[in-house]
Amino acid sequence: MAVEITEEFVWQNIPRRARDSHKGTFGTVLAVAGSAYYRGAALLAAEGALRTGAGIVTLASVEPVLAAAVARTPECCLCPCIAGAEGGISPESIPRIQRQKATVLLLGPGLGGAAQSAARAAETRALVQTLLPAFAGSAVLDADGLNAAAQLLAAGEAFPHPAGELIVTPHPGEMARLTGLSAAQINADREETARTYAQKWNAVVVLKGSRTVVAAPDGRACVNPTGNPGLARGGSGDVLSGMTAALLACGLPAFEAAACAVYLHGAAADRTAAVLGEYGMLPHDILPQLGRIFAEHQR
Repeated sequence: MAVEITEEFVWQNIPRRARDSHKGTFGTVLAVAGSAYYRGAALLAAEGALRTGAGIVTLASVEPVLAAAVARTPECCLCPCIAGAEGGISPESIPRIQRQKATVLLLGPGLGGAAQSAARAAETRALVQTLLPAFAGSAVLDADGLNAAAQLLAAGEAFPHPAGELIVTPHPGEMARLTGLSAAQINADREETARTYAQKWNAVVVLKGSRTVVAAPDGRACVNPTGNPGLARGGSGDVLSGMTAALLACGLPAFEAAACAVYLHGAAADRTAAVLGEYGMLPHDILPQLGRIFAEHQR
């Protein structure tokens, strides 16, 4: 039986910052994200990483995404990419992306896929198939990155894995595409599904939804008690992926980074709902509340 994530667990794992810290102390997140169709996803992921303590966040994307990012978060470093099919990131940009220094790779938010065109899906698949196995650090695979991995698995290929730890963050629909199970089968035993595939893929699985389940390859699992239906809108997962990548960059192991991120994401959303309502709140609204939570705990 999975245990609930507690506030005590979170603050035991997220330490206060040493007074002699510098930006290198808290790692570098390289977010490969965004396309002409989904510009906001990249911005939400990058800001989620910045607001959760990463020392440096570099966004690798196409020019329209970068133009929006620099206006919203000037703290974000930029890696301009060549545009491919449907305004997504072309695989021609892979050498440029691989030259970026990073300790954590965040791959997937807003990259686009089959919903745009077969060509867009193929290019996203190439990014995942090439960038993830070649990455020397740990990684978070989300959104269209997960859909690309599902296509690779369907073709009989292995789940792509970086040299370090891997966190995957599927909602039930994405989990269904990854596993071949139906969403109903997945939701019938969310904990066991997450545990099974965490071991099979050698990855921390964050199975999103009400009472998100976090499962590790070694059999550990926990469920998240925070959050509310106000998170049920596009963009919430992008914020979470950035938060998760940031805690990895700050030095937390993958299971602890994922568990702390989902708890804080939900806790900030609960505060946001109290102010704006579950109907009225938006994913970017949770970030100021997240900052207040950190401040209250001297983090």
